Amino acid sequence: MQKKHPLQEMIEPLVNDMGFDLVRVITIGNVNPTLQIMIERKDRENIIVDDCAAVSRAVSALFDEKDPISGRYTLEVSSPGLDRPLTALENFVRFAGFEAKIETDLEIEKRKRFKGRIVRVDENDDIVFAMDGEQYFIPYDAITKAKLLLTDELLAAAAAESGEESEEETEIEE
Repeated sequence: MQKKHPLQEMIEPLVNDMGFDLVRVITIGNVNPTLQIMIERKDRENIIVDDCAAVSRAVSALFDEKDPISGRYTLEVSSPGLDRPLTALENFVRFAGFEAKIETDLEIEKRKRFKGRIVRVDENDDIVFAMDGEQYFIPYDAITKAKLLLTDELLAAAAAESGEESEEETEIEE
């Protein structure tokens, strides 16, 4: 799977202690780069602005102490969103049944890009993936990039998870 950002090991314990899972850490840009940190709550409740602000303040304090980045940078803390990156094996288990895009660093049945549905994770930690009427067994370690696709099904599941009704389920009484 994707290589970890060099700062992830420094940031992760702090974020975990605050009640969040670290989804991804990436640096965007070279001149005045942005360090993007994606978090989600361990209780799977929705991230709110105050959550991002608290993590941003804590990471800033840690960086002030450790000084791991030379030069100017912008720190950005956000939720992964619905069409989130899939950065851990548990993500593929959690989001089985949903559509995703996956890129690999080695060819699997003559392809490196896949767009379809996550079926399950098998006993070998291969992602069983359905695409174009075929099933592919994608080794987790071969995945370089993966993300959920925003679909009506994903939106409905998110609404159901947060206790909201989707538009299709709302009945209007007259």
